[in-house]
Amino acid sequence: MDWDALRLSLQIGLTATALAVVVGVPLAWWIARLRSGWREVASALVLVPMVLPPTVLGYYLLQAVGRRSAIGSVLEDAFGFSFVFDWTGAVLAAFLVSVPFLVRTVQAGFEATDRVYEEAARTLGRSELSIFWTVAVPLAWRSVLAGVALALGRAIGEFGATLMIAGNVPGRTRTMSLAIYEAVQTGRASEAQVLALTLTLVTLGLLVAVGLAARRGPSWR
Repeated sequence: MDWDALRLSLQIGLTATALAVVVGVPLAWWIARLRSGWREVASALVLVPMVLPPTVLGYYLLQAVGRRSAIGSVLEDAFGFSFVFDWTGAVLAAFLVSVPFLVRTVQAGFEATDRVYEEAARTLGRSELSIFWTVAVPLAWRSVLAGVALALGRAIGEFGATLMIAGNVPGRTRTMSLAIYEAVQTGRASEAQVLALTLTLVTLGLLVAVGLAARRGPSWR
């Protein structure tokens, strides 16, 4: 059993999901409140990472933050840091492929809520930020948790884009998905079965935990 791969899968998946929540929930609210025409354009742009082949997304990541890119060269020269062959690069890949799942799910939740509550809050002088945190999110909390579950499952299982930008470095970037692929390629069928079953059970356990949290409800209820 490759425990380093399991640790990295959880580390990368949870970090990418947290980042998806921070970026995706406000983005979903913003899109849900756009006018109809612009909403469709923004929604389509968000879906691009979901429909692109993972290797294509990984290639774009290399072009954007690789060592030869403007961003990558600045980071390496100034801080000695690179996303390439590092677990942070895997986080970036997992974030990009998982955030569309969260945004689309949460956006549907925001669109389904009655805007009369937000309008009432505005008449009371509440700021948009306050309305977002105290009105919009509490009303759509089930959609937020559903989006978190989908993003987490996708982030933990990410393969193609991760391989392109982070490689398959044991103990550093080799996730469970990559370990399973390598085991199959080298004829270690029994190991591949154990890894696949472990990843399935861990992912299922995390999704069940999110589902139980959704049944219990948030603390503000």
